[in-house]
Amino acid sequence: MVTVGFHASHEQISPAQLLKDVQHAEQAGFDAAMCSDHIEPWSARQGHSGFAWSWLGAALATTNLRFGVVTAPGQRYHPAIIAHASATLASMFPDRFWFAPGSGENMNEHITGDGWPAKDIRQRRLEECVEVIRRLHRGEEVTHRGLVTVEQARIWDVPDSPPPLIAPAVSVDTARRAAAWADGLVTVNQPPEKLRDMLSAYRDNGGRGKAVLQVHLSWAGSEQEAVAVALDQWRTNTYQPPIPWDLPTAGHFDLVGEHVTEEQVRTTVNISASLEQHAEWLSGYADLGFDELYLHFVGQEQAPFIDAFAAEVLPQLRAPGTTSAGTTAEPQLVASAAEPASGASA
Repeated sequence: MVTVGFHASHEQISPAQLLKDVQHAEQAGFDAAMCSDHIEPWSARQGHSGFAWSWLGAALATTNLRFGVVTAPGQRYHPAIIAHASATLASMFPDRFWFAPGSGENMNEHITGDGWPAKDIRQRRLEECVEVIRRLHRGEEVTHRGLVTVEQARIWDVPDSPPPLIAPAVSVDTARRAAAWADGLVTVNQPPEKLRDMLSAYRDNGGRGKAVLQVHLSWAGSEQEAVAVALDQWRTNTYQPPIPWDLPTAGHFDLVGEHVTEEQVRTTVNISASLEQHAEWLSGYADLGFDELYLHFVGQEQAPFIDAFAAEVLPQLRAPGTTSAGTTAEPQLVASAAEPASGASA
């Protein structure tokens, strides 16, 4: 049976309210949660950016859910700091925490004042960071000199079971390359044929672990309201790379998003007032081979979404003898450019 989780969007909701929302999601019946890790929102209309690592400690301590976070070691975060933070969470909450290290986005990384590297350099830097983090999680003393520098680093409290490192990817090439180091794969809703190709590229090259999908969606009492929510909150997430990787601030994203249309937003957000339609879309994703679905309602008021989906959608996805809603319907979307809402390009 597919795991259905709640996506906690730090860019859109204050940390105190988001903590209440994830507690509500657990009480309503969601299985797990994941969150973004930004210092800059995608839009001034979103208007938030809590520190994910502080919030994760509170969320893990006040729920029984498993949590994941998509993050970016290498520039804003030294890899030893990510290794330290993740080891501490995994030690306190065994087998309840995973993280997805990505190559980063300029909107979060530019704050260091360092230059923004080309994508191929960022990818190599990420792979160095992964090696450093894994060694630190094993309790080694690490000195490393490359695209990142580490001098005699050691973590003294290492978890008995290191947290899984799940690869964030939105392209087939990145999924294929990640198979060499990742403990799983996470991506976002895209056309079924693209998702199949990504899963195949990862698995065929030896990729292990779970396949995770973050699903951007908008639901409301009417189609018009669902569209309005998506346009207001997620229209800055409709562009093909390298735009989402390279723009530096929310103001820049708002400028390029001024004239985005409903049709463009529908390429990255599943928009419908029908809960049955959302259940069919989610069923299609599960049938492609995803083990976990994390639902990201792109509005800022989460309670109505949590209650409605818990009552009407989650039971369909958990129907006995089916992976989800018992339908073979596939998500009818065109090309998606959205990144996992994370601060980590893929």
